[in-house]
Amino acid sequence: MYMRFERMQKVKSFEVPTVMKNGIGAIKILGTEQKYLGVSKPLVVTDSGVIKAGLIDLVTASLKEAGLDYAVYDRVVANPHLDCVAGATEMYQNKACDGLIAVGGGSSMDTAKAAGVEITHGEPVLAYECAEGKKELSARIPPLTTIPTTAGTGSEVTQWAVITDPAREYKFNVGGPLIAAHLTIVDPELHVSMPPLVTAGTGMDALCHAIECYTCHYAQPATDAAALLAIEYCAMYLRRAFANGQDIEARYGMAMAALLAGLSYGNESAGAVHAMTQTLGGIVPVAHGSAVAATLAPVMEYNWLGEPEKFSRIAQALGINTHGMNHEEAALSAVEFIYELTVDLEIPSLQDQGVAPDLIPRLSMEAFRDPQTVGNPRDIDAKGYEKIYRRCFGFE
Repeated sequence: MYMRFERMQKVKSFEVPTVMKNGIGAIKILGTEQKYLGVSKPLVVTDSGVIKAGLIDLVTASLKEAGLDYAVYDRVVANPHLDCVAGATEMYQNKACDGLIAVGGGSSMDTAKAAGVEITHGEPVLAYECAEGKKELSARIPPLTTIPTTAGTGSEVTQWAVITDPAREYKFNVGGPLIAAHLTIVDPELHVSMPPLVTAGTGMDALCHAIECYTCHYAQPATDAAALLAIEYCAMYLRRAFANGQDIEARYGMAMAALLAGLSYGNESAGAVHAMTQTLGGIVPVAHGSAVAATLAPVMEYNWLGEPEKFSRIAQALGINTHGMNHEEAALSAVEFIYELTVDLEIPSLQDQGVAPDLIPRLSMEAFRDPQTVGNPRDIDAKGYEKIYRRCFGFE
């Protein structure tokens, strides 16, 4: 397996604080698992979409069967902001809860993690932003169980929460092993109600996590292994899940792809795609998955020169027959595969998502300032980001 010599010279760490349980119908063990965690009254953190889809009923049914009381915080919003987190913290304290259950996509899971930080540390999560001069986490969050209803963010197993600070129009990270979930329960039956657009966007986010983490400067064998299998699963199952939401095998495959990609992302970092889309989401209220999907191929087109051997290996994981190709040809075939996948999944362009082209200079500078730029496999500055954004808008 290809690995740069300089990567072998650094001490690497791969931590998995989260117990992972998965299977069709796995949600039924939730109540019993809460007792194992010592939780007697959890706060269920979710959003209105999960409520309307009836998925919350499967969660509460298991809690009731186990004889557990609970409270429900259902005011999570996309790109959760500081007030959203504070509301969950306040309800947890007012209802005398002793554990957290996050049900939904990345927004619900990130809100629960961030609320856990506030509950444990006694001050707003903003104080623990991953930035110079900010405080580091000093205590484990309350027992947290994550139950994903989408297959994309991998937040069920990552060691990060991404929260929006509206005052700065900026999405910041808070994290480390102390913020990770204690348990995740992945049940593909909770994914079948996802509409095609959400399936596409979240699935592309999972694929992007895997590709970026496999090629970033922080890659290591453990994360490479998780990332490559995630790429294989996305190539096998994403189109199927998009085309037929009731395809439980495809839903299961994508759920595992998201988890595996999350393990890779949760231990390291990403690259230019997430530098672009995370900063973009703080300025324009776009769905993270759709933004990632619209930028992944153009970023790969820019980045492959920095890791041609690894991009060649990605082509193989995508199922491309690379026999007879050199690294350059195989790497470019992987880029073309992602462009075609974006079309097949009917991903809207950035402009169709409400991003104005005149924002390119600002978005490019913000992306360059994002800490995930450091891990990008090809050197990039604000001009490089501007070139990619122009490609996304069809100007190049």
